[in-house]
Amino acid sequence: MSTSGPVPALADRATASADRLRAADRVLLASHIDADGLTSAAIATMALSRAGIPVETVFKKQLDADEIASIAAREYETVLFTDFGSGQLDVISDHVAAGDFEAVVADHHQPSAPEDCNADAVVETDGYADFDYHCNPLLVGIDGASELSGAGAAYVLARALEPDDGDNRDLAALAVVGAVGDMQAVGGELVGANEGIVEEGIAADVLEEGTDLSLYGKQTRPLPKLLEYATEVPIPGISNDQAGATKFLEDLGLDLKRHGEWRTWADLSDDERQTVASALVQRAVTRGVPADKIQSLVGTTYTLTTEPAGTELRDASEFSTLLNATARYERADVGLAVCLGDRQAPLEQARTLLSNHRRNLSEGLDLVKERGVTRSEYVQYFEAGDAIRETIVGIVAGMALGTDGVDPDKPIIAFADADGETKVSSRATGPLVGRGVDLSVVMREAAQSVGGDGGGHDIAAGATIPAGEEAAFIEAADDVVAGQLD
Repeated sequence: MSTSGPVPALADRATASADRLRAADRVLLASHIDADGLTSAAIATMALSRAGIPVETVFKKQLDADEIASIAAREYETVLFTDFGSGQLDVISDHVAAGDFEAVVADHHQPSAPEDCNADAVVETDGYADFDYHCNPLLVGIDGASELSGAGAAYVLARALEPDDGDNRDLAALAVVGAVGDMQAVGGELVGANEGIVEEGIAADVLEEGTDLSLYGKQTRPLPKLLEYATEVPIPGISNDQAGATKFLEDLGLDLKRHGEWRTWADLSDDERQTVASALVQRAVTRGVPADKIQSLVGTTYTLTTEPAGTELRDASEFSTLLNATARYERADVGLAVCLGDRQAPLEQARTLLSNHRRNLSEGLDLVKERGVTRSEYVQYFEAGDAIRETIVGIVAGMALGTDGVDPDKPIIAFADADGETKVSSRATGPLVGRGVDLSVVMREAAQSVGGDGGGHDIAAGATIPAGEEAAFIEAADDVVAGQLD
């Protein structure tokens, strides 16, 4: 189906990529393991299947030279990379030039530099390595860190893959879950190219955009827990205070239980929600919470209208957290099955993994609070060793940023053990990025200076470096950030 799609600037690239995939007898789909990667894979898998193209899906924790070689060894003529691939074109281009496979990439990360790639397989576009089947927003002037996620790029490709009588707009809901999971909700709202995807999801009756309390867990957490754990906007006497949160709600005269079970935010009527929200804002004001924090108590929400109310799948934020709890614990198959619509055993497995994930995040955050962070002039860091899984240490770092003892005005860097190497994860804030911080550059340049490699986005990025090079890495990262801010 020929269409300009939800992101017209990417339409030609999506069409070229879709035409190449249609020409394939079968496709190997390789994707990343986070929520954005899982939704990217699900979107592409369904689009290929609907187009009658056989597909096998594999997931990779990181896409390094060894993993790309293992993909080449599968002897597929066509490989589709989603939510990574652009930043690994230096290695991928060598395999393409050698005839190992033809690559199609739907990604939003910064592409490799042309001079690092095989000249027989790439060309240059605005300083980035590029080729015929490359669907990346950065190549058309769209910010891949805040305006289009990997799932968004996969969705644009999915729309181009539609058969003449097909309609893949129902996949927009998964694209929104991926974008929210990739921290692209700027000020709580999806912006830029993501807005076009939201509009298509609404038109397809799979998505609803609204304004509501911007706290995590509105679908599933009991009301007192919703407020107790609302640490995004700490409110004295409520946040991290079980008794205080419960008393606050009781004083409002709400019926907190039904049939012996705690009610959730999703169970409340509109009037009841308004009562709680107004009282919460009033409490924040009287307790001296800064005005900008109070404003962030209410924001844009994205509801998956075809999913049951009161479940993790109904809310884009909760859905993305559920997915993060699967692939980051070597169960990408479970997350993919849930995305593809399996609501039986895989969903129950995902919920069990989510419970474990929440416990690990809580313990990881406690560890950072206990040990504290070390500050250099421009960055701050902590070493987790093997106490925090390397697949979640970046999430813990993001949670720690801005808590007591952690400076929100400095990027935070986390180190964790990873199969004899060191995994590095970094997080920044929106204001830091606005001042010029780009962690994708920091991670890449600092890692390469010690014999590793890295990349990602301006606000969140990662790297892998040789064990024992942490101090030299921090010194290099400090220098790079200094150059970005000075």
